[in-house]
Amino acid sequence: MKARVTVMLKSGVLDPQGKAIGQALGRLGFAGVGDVRQGKVIELELDETDQGKARAKLSDMCEKLLANTVIENYAIELR
Repeated sequence: MKARVTVMLKSGVLDPQGKAIGQALGRLGFAGVGDVRQGKVIELELDETDQGKARAKLSDMCEKLLANTVIENYAIELR
């Protein structure tokens, strides 16, 4: 089973990389770009076939390694 985990900073947490990207887009002539938030996408392939077990395993991975849950949120997508 394939999975995609998207990790983003929580709203209210300063995002200097997102700010730098937004400013660079403006300098390159891309008008009308508002707030930019930068995150990461992690794709995994699991041997698990049960979606519930896979989601639980992925959640555990996120809580222990893939996301800093103090300042980041994560979303799990199974495919």
